[in-house]
Amino acid sequence: MCPFMMLVYLLGLVQLVRGASYVVGSPQPFSPVVRMSALRSAAEMPRTSPISCIATRPDEVSAKTVSEAVGDMAQASRTAALVDQVSSNTPATSSTPKKAATKGKSEAAMTERKVVTHGHPLVIGLSHKTATVDVREKLSIKEADWNAAAAKLCEYDSITEAAVLSTCNRFELYLAAEDHFAATRDALAFLRERSQLTDMELRPNLFMLQNEDAVYHLLRVSAGLDSLVVGEGQILSQVKACHSHAISTDTEEDAIPGSAGKVLGRLLNTAVMSGKYVRSETEIAKGAVSISSAAVELAVLKCPEDLSQSLKDVRVAIIGAGKMSRLLLTHLASHGVTKVTLLNRSRPRAEELAAEYPDLDIHVGLMDELWQTVETSELVFTSTSATGCIVTEPLLRERVWGQTPQPLVLIDISVPRNVESECNNVDGVKAYNVDDLKQVVARNQAKRKEKILEAEVLLRAELAKFLAWQESLKYVPAISELQAKFEQVRAAELGKAMKKLKGLSDAEKAAVEVATKGIINKLLHAPMSYLRSEDTDGSKASVRQIRDVFKLDQ
Repeated sequence: MCPFMMLVYLLGLVQLVRGASYVVGSPQPFSPVVRMSALRSAAEMPRTSPISCIATRPDEVSAKTVSEAVGDMAQASRTAALVDQVSSNTPATSSTPKKAATKGKSEAAMTERKVVTHGHPLVIGLSHKTATVDVREKLSIKEADWNAAAAKLCEYDSITEAAVLSTCNRFELYLAAEDHFAATRDALAFLRERSQLTDMELRPNLFMLQNEDAVYHLLRVSAGLDSLVVGEGQILSQVKACHSHAISTDTEEDAIPGSAGKVLGRLLNTAVMSGKYVRSETEIAKGAVSISSAAVELAVLKCPEDLSQSLKDVRVAIIGAGKMSRLLLTHLASHGVTKVTLLNRSRPRAEELAAEYPDLDIHVGLMDELWQTVETSELVFTSTSATGCIVTEPLLRERVWGQTPQPLVLIDISVPRNVESECNNVDGVKAYNVDDLKQVVARNQAKRKEKILEAEVLLRAELAKFLAWQESLKYVPAISELQAKFEQVRAAELGKAMKKLKGLSDAEKAAVEVATKGIINKLLHAPMSYLRSEDTDGSKASVRQIRDVFKLDQ
C-alpha cells in the first residue's frame, strides 16, 4: 500500500475510534445524523487533502471538527490499538460511520470520474418538413450569431456542448448532454425565449432525435438527403461553416469562441467528410440542384400561368447579391433570360457579381430603387438578409397595384421572409416562398430514389465508425486512472529506492527516472492499445471489468 493510502486509512481509523468512544461513553443512543454543511465541506475537499469521517455529536460537528481530524502518523498508530480494544464493546450502530466513509469515498470517486464523462449527441430543431416558413423565421439566427447562441445554451448545467445550424430550410440545435431529458427542457426554454412562442405553438413544429438517430440525421443533412432539393450542395458548405464556428477559438475571426467539445467536434467533422464522400462516390449531386435552381424551375412553371409569358420573355429583377442570387443568375441564364435588374445595399458587391456574368445584360442598382424596379418588373426574386418583410400588402396598395391590377410574380427564397404572404390578397400579384418549392422538387426526388439508397448505404458505414469511436470514450476515465495508478506506484517505489542510493549524481538520478518511466510505458502499452481498440466482435471487456481487474476503485 502506498504511503498516501496508508495515511488515509489511518486517519479513517482515528475518526472511527472517536465515534466508537462516544457511543461507548454516552447514555444516549447514537445518532448518525450530522450537519449537512459539515458533510458538504468534507465532500468538497480535494482528493489530495485528508479525508475524514465525522462521527461525533451532531451539535459538535463543525469545521473545527474536520480540521482536528488531521493528525500525524504517530497519533494514528497509537489509536490503532484502541480500535481493537473497543471493537468488541461497540454496538451495531457504530458501523454507520464506516459505511458513511465508504459511501463518501465512492461518491468522491464517482464525482472525479464524472468530470471526464462525455455527453451523448442530441438534436432539437425544425425544418421544411415539420414547420412552415412563418415559424422557421422566428427562430432563424444569422451565421455571425451562431456561436453566441451556442454559448447561451451551454450556460445551462445540463448542456455540455452546443452548435447551431440555421438555414432557410432548417433550424437545428446540436447538443451533447448526459441527461437528455434535462437538456431538452433547457433547450425548449431557450427556443421559447428566442421565438416568443408558447409551448402550444412551438412543440408541434419541433423534432428531437437522440444518440444514434441524431448522428445519422446530421449525416443525411450534410449529404443533402434531408434537403428540400435532394442532393443540393449548399447545405454541405453550411454544415462546414457550422463545424468551423463550433470549434473556433477566441483567437480566430469569431468574436465568441465555439462551444463544441470532443463529441460535437468529432460529429460535425464526420458529417462534413461524409457529405463530401457521398457526393464523390454517387451521382446524388449530379446536375443543378439547389434552392435557387428550384426557384427558377418554379418560375418556369408559373410564368405561363400567372403572366401568360415564358420565363425568357419576362422582365426579371433580383433583390440581393449574395450566394443565392449568384445561383439565380446562373440558372436564369441557362433558361434563356438575357436581361436582369440586380439591386443590393452596396453597389460594389452587386457590380462584382454582375461582372461574373458578361453574357447577361445586368443593370445594377441600390435598394432605394426598390419600388421603381418592382413596378417595371414582372418577375421579382428576393434573397436578402433583411430580418423583416420589405414587400408587404400595404406597400403594394400604396402604389400602382392599389389603382389598377398589374401582373407581378414574387418568388421569395429568404428566411426570414422578405415578402409577406398577404401580398396574394392584391389583385394581379402572386407571392411564393420556399415552402411553395415543394411542388417543384417532388419530381426531383422521384428521379433520385436510387441514388438516395446508394448514399444511405455509405452513410450507414460512416455512422458505424462514429458510434465505435463514441463507444471507446467510456474507457477514457479508466485509461487516465490506470496511468495515474502506475505512475503513483512508480514514484513511491523509486522514492524508497533513492533513499538507499544517496550516492547517485543528478544525471544518474535523471537516468533512473527516465528508465522507470520507460518501463511503465512498456507495461502499459498493451492495456492502453486494448482499451482504445474498437469492439468489433462484442468480446471487449466492460469498463467495470477493467476497473475490477486493475483495482482502480481501491
